[in-house]
Amino acid sequence: MNQTINPVLHNALPDWLDQLAIQQHSQHTIAAYHRDLVAFLSYCEQQNLQPQQLQISDLRQYMGYCIEQKQWSNQSVQRALSAIRQFMQWLQQHGTQVDANFKDFNIKRQPRPLPGMLSPETLNQLLDQAAPQSENDQWLWARDKAMLELLYSSGLRLNELVNLKLSDIDWSQHLVRVKGKGNKTRIIPFGGKAEQALRHWLSLRIVKTLDHDFIFISRSGQKISDRQVQNRIKQQAKRAGLSADLHPHLLRHCFASHLLSNSGELRTVQEMLGHSNLTTTQVYTHLDFDHLAKIYDQAHPRAKK
Repeated sequence: MNQTINPVLHNALPDWLDQLAIQQHSQHTIAAYHRDLVAFLSYCEQQNLQPQQLQISDLRQYMGYCIEQKQWSNQSVQRALSAIRQFMQWLQQHGTQVDANFKDFNIKRQPRPLPGMLSPETLNQLLDQAAPQSENDQWLWARDKAMLELLYSSGLRLNELVNLKLSDIDWSQHLVRVKGKGNKTRIIPFGGKAEQALRHWLSLRIVKTLDHDFIFISRSGQKISDRQVQNRIKQQAKRAGLSADLHPHLLRHCFASHLLSNSGELRTVQEMLGHSNLTTTQVYTHLDFDHLAKIYDQAHPRAKK
């Protein structure tokens, strides 16, 4: 397929992508949206369609083409649809007439898979493991433990963790401020174990003269990368003898599930996770059937024999 972007929108696409960067969308998301829009606009050009004059039926036909001809997964189709809807809305807001309203156009999602889960005991095995013997490994463990404790204590996303700065920590209130998706700021508590790990790490971090205040750094003094965090977490899981495929988002899942299981406060968990839609948070209500059964037996007047 020809990948030449429709000349009418040649300048609009990079401007929109710049706006996403200002809103602090991840580089991975911006790159994916760019590919999705280039493919879509090229399809429009091949079909002699003017993107500004598209109808819902044209978009439905394109989605069908992606599924049947390009063998896209449901996740890829949903992401492309999100990119197209947001781009068209941005065009309208910036004076370009768009005939159809794509805002309410949806494709039925496949059932969301339940996230994997680790027990509190397994996480204790990870977080309470002894420090290594060598001084170099102790430095790395202090940093990695602080990252692990904060991911599990506050349910941070990976991007939120790596961009965390010293000024984002309120030690007196035990709160951390993060900027999540859509540049939305939220305030989340962190626990005593996370505070201990953070203070210990920062006592070692200050030996470096830095020109920034990012909390988590590499040996070179640069802000740690997403990939480095992912690799270090897997390394620490291996050192603790865990067989699970540990990654930052799994710790976020554990935070949400364990907090919800012990509190039942769905709205509170939604706020801490930064979910705009409660249905996204509700997936965690399906993870602890034993707990739900126990609550039912205790609370429902007809539960007891």
